[in-house]
Amino acid sequence: MIDQAQALRHLVHSKDLSTARTTRVITVTSGKGGVGKSNFSLNFAMALQNRGYSVLVFDADISFANIDVLLGTPAKYNLIHLLKGEKTIWEIIQIGPSGLQFIAGGSGFQDLVRLSDQELEYFSEQIGKLHGHVDFILFDTGAGLSKETVRFITAAEETIVVTTPEPTSITDAYALIKMLKTMGHDISFRLVVNRVTDDREGVQTADNIRQVASKYLGLEIPVLGFIPDDANVSKAVKRQTPLSIAFPDSQATKGIDSITARFLMEEPKSSSARGLPGFLQRMKRLWS
Repeated sequence: MIDQAQALRHLVHSKDLSTARTTRVITVTSGKGGVGKSNFSLNFAMALQNRGYSVLVFDADISFANIDVLLGTPAKYNLIHLLKGEKTIWEIIQIGPSGLQFIAGGSGFQDLVRLSDQELEYFSEQIGKLHGHVDFILFDTGAGLSKETVRFITAAEETIVVTTPEPTSITDAYALIKMLKTMGHDISFRLVVNRVTDDREGVQTADNIRQVASKYLGLEIPVLGFIPDDANVSKAVKRQTPLSIAFPDSQATKGIDSITARFLMEEPKSSSARGLPGFLQRMKRLWS
């Protein structure tokens, strides 16, 4: 495992290096809790990292912030230290297994909506320092449609919706997509179906959402893939170790790996307003 102090020193020293890469901001969300959204976010990040990409996971779940728990890495600093001006962005980034970078969230996001203009500008300026220093920032948002979740999804514009074959999960996922669409937001949705018994069930579940979204919302939602129902997932959670590390050959790990490969094959929607700078512009407008 990479020494945390060494990794953080490297991160701080590298922040002044010139680079041409664009940092993409992706939100991961779900219509309801308990569908495996945070587990997917974490292991999706690990799969991207295994392919040579630099990834930062930002825990944006107000009610159930748990990325640090899933990683088995208690966070020394979190978002609240940044919002209070006590720490810089480089100091609140924590290092988990295999050097995965993450920022712990929790109640700090409730403070985010009450920031003064000066505090919001500082927050934005600090987050902006990450542009070009990571390839992806993944915001693991809360389930459902809280004001904070809507703002993150809207600002990011690229969203992966995680659902399961359960009827309530399907209807809640569609309700989330419909609400965001009817609010007039232009968001690029992609769908992941978790805990499927087989590909047939995954296809059927995805089609239920895609057909209704196409007919009533005029949306074509690509499907990134399916993750098999796998007992190793809960075992990894109990070990507080990412699934891809605890059970690299498990069916769920292979499913996430396949999803990651498909995600990387798709070209992002071209727009000069996308990426981290565009995210920050929209975030400041939404939170002002």
